[in-house]
Amino acid sequence: MNPANHLAEQLHEPLSVALREMGVVVDAARQACLLDYLALIAKWNRTYNLTAIHEPARMLTHHLLDSLSILPGVTAGPLLDVGSGAGLPGIPLAIVRPDLRVTLLDSSQKRCGFMQQAAIELKLGNVKVVHARAEVFHPSKKYPQIVSRAFSDLSDFVKATHPLLAEGGEWLAMKGLYPDEEIAQLKGARVKSHTKLHIPGLDADRHLIIMEMD
Repeated sequence: MNPANHLAEQLHEPLSVALREMGVVVDAARQACLLDYLALIAKWNRTYNLTAIHEPARMLTHHLLDSLSILPGVTAGPLLDVGSGAGLPGIPLAIVRPDLRVTLLDSSQKRCGFMQQAAIELKLGNVKVVHARAEVFHPSKKYPQIVSRAFSDLSDFVKATHPLLAEGGEWLAMKGLYPDEEIAQLKGARVKSHTKLHIPGLDADRHLIIMEMD
């Protein structure tokens, strides 16, 4: 059996069940696209080691469901995903929100090559891939929302991307444990809201911290 078909067969029902539990409405075609994306990660991982997670069940929870858990916090866009890596959370969000324009920004040529290929193969016309560091990226227009799950520190995230955020915009920081110490030391922004995320099958704390300019 084709590895992609095998992965889709293995994860089709768990994905459908998890999406229903999360209250995320995704039609069958887009669910298939999400699984095709996971299959691409699995394929490229064999050569490029895009992520440390290789087991299909963990790829589902830690990649797809984790990315989609922030959907309620995502507005009309455009959305900038900084340090996107293998395209997370930007590509899953772009798949389920075809109305949302997403820019994927990463400093690694290898990872950008993967993301560009994924956008082509999955026919994601709402995705743009940029190979650059945030500090040297100069878009023609600033972004109303900037998301990342790559930054280890909130202040570093804000500092690196502050020039890219539109007036009145929001930073969406995906974190594990609630970052009390980082919030206490936050510079250049203030916390607007925070949400504990529910991700079926993921036995770990996950939080979405939404920040605005100070």
